[in-house]
Amino acid sequence: MSRLGAGFRLVRAGWVLVREGVVAALPGDELSGLPKFGWRMARLFTRRRALAYERGDRLAKAVVRLGPSYVKLGQFLATRPDVVGNDMALDLAMLQDKMQTFPQAEAIAAIEASLGRKVGELYAGFGEPVAAASIAQVHTAETLQNGVVSRVAVKVIRPGVRHRFFRDLESYFLAARLQEKYIPSSRRLRPVEVTETLAQTTKIEMDLRLEAAALSELGENTRDDPGFRVPTVDWERTGRDVLTMEWVDGIKLNDIAGLAAAGHDLKAIAANLIQSFLRHTLRDGFFHADMHPGNLFVEADGTIVAVDLGIAGRLGKKERRFLAEILYGFITRDYLRVAEVHFEAGYVPRQHNVAAFAQAIRAIGEPIHGQPADTISMAKLLTLLFEVTDLFDMATRSELVLLQKTMVVVEGVARTLDPAFNMWKTSEPVVGGWISGNLGPRALLADARDGAGALLALARQAPDLAARTERLSREIDLMAEHGLRFDERTARAIGKAEARYSRSGRLALWVIALTLVYIAWKLL
Repeated sequence: MSRLGAGFRLVRAGWVLVREGVVAALPGDELSGLPKFGWRMARLFTRRRALAYERGDRLAKAVVRLGPSYVKLGQFLATRPDVVGNDMALDLAMLQDKMQTFPQAEAIAAIEASLGRKVGELYAGFGEPVAAASIAQVHTAETLQNGVVSRVAVKVIRPGVRHRFFRDLESYFLAARLQEKYIPSSRRLRPVEVTETLAQTTKIEMDLRLEAAALSELGENTRDDPGFRVPTVDWERTGRDVLTMEWVDGIKLNDIAGLAAAGHDLKAIAANLIQSFLRHTLRDGFFHADMHPGNLFVEADGTIVAVDLGIAGRLGKKERRFLAEILYGFITRDYLRVAEVHFEAGYVPRQHNVAAFAQAIRAIGEPIHGQPADTISMAKLLTLLFEVTDLFDMATRSELVLLQKTMVVVEGVARTLDPAFNMWKTSEPVVGGWISGNLGPRALLADARDGAGALLALARQAPDLAARTERLSREIDLMAEHGLRFDERTARAIGKAEARYSRSGRLALWVIALTLVYIAWKLL
């Protein structure tokens, strides 16, 4: 029945997308066969008034009809241009995560249930909501500690949002499995894995303790950084369903007129934003992955304050070296080295030719070197790079795609502040400093030290590894002699599961087909 319900919800979502003209707005002229027939049918069923809107507006209206879960899905897919394409990702990035507020009484009940104390004991004053999104809403409040009154922001989870999201998540998994099964070309993008990433990301975002921990970690990383910080967390008043943090008094970064009127140097803010992002990415391997202008404030002294750290990105040491060497290779026009880095990292399958891949990299780099420096986009470069890797069967790397999406947003914000923004000149102090410290002699010494530590740890585990190897050898000999066997209970369980899956799958497909026939009959 769970699979059946997921099928019904998937059909409803598809129907809403058709009626609001989202499917009709796709470039269907490039399709052929059954997909093109479906696109033409979708155009017939589109509402007349929907045809007057742009694709982004159609998408926004459809998502509002479908509910908060689909707002979150849209925002997540905006981080995956490799899955939905660059144009659709840009449309999804424009989705406004603004929902109706829920009653203050429900927020108070959630806070008291999460923290086990009365709101009157926690706050000297608790105000009405000032903003509401798909997962949570924010209230202004005051705390009283040691006779000092402090203004704080209180983020409270929306009641029932977890149940609604995980119910809709079943539909997302069904769609991903059908896509992998019936569209072989999409398997490189790993739709099921993408959906699992969405589920994990949203689980983290729905536990406000984890967002508080991310704020705390980024705060420690940037404690000594010039011109950038995040709000401090009030851990005493933070739980799974509530996050209390410092109130930020500043001007939002999307208020260009307000920033100029306050006397801020917009070019300096743009440079500070890019350098801060690259510093977090390369130095720390931990970055704010939702740095749109609505999440960034500028204080009176020009300091940028980033809020809403529900989505964060991480890069390991290998990925950071990969990124730095790519950027350095493009700067020096060493395309063979850029190609070799992809192969060394294991991102491109070994059956491909390094020289052929370097040729494809050159096709990206040479046109860029012919442009003025202030028009070269690092984000566009990475986007083109990921497009080329498709030709060489490079599997999707979610952490790199999230980085590329965030860089697109951050660079876009910088260019709204300074239209003549020079990305390469601004980033050189951070990227060049990191390269000299991590790809030069000091890096070799650090790698040698890490390698010696790994060898020492391996030596300590040698007796245990030897015992495991001996047990494994005996088990392999037994398997070679007698074969791999299941006990009777395991075999019966596998048989029942397969039968149940087949029956429910056939039933779900029949219900979906009958629903579509009924909808078509009602419209005719």
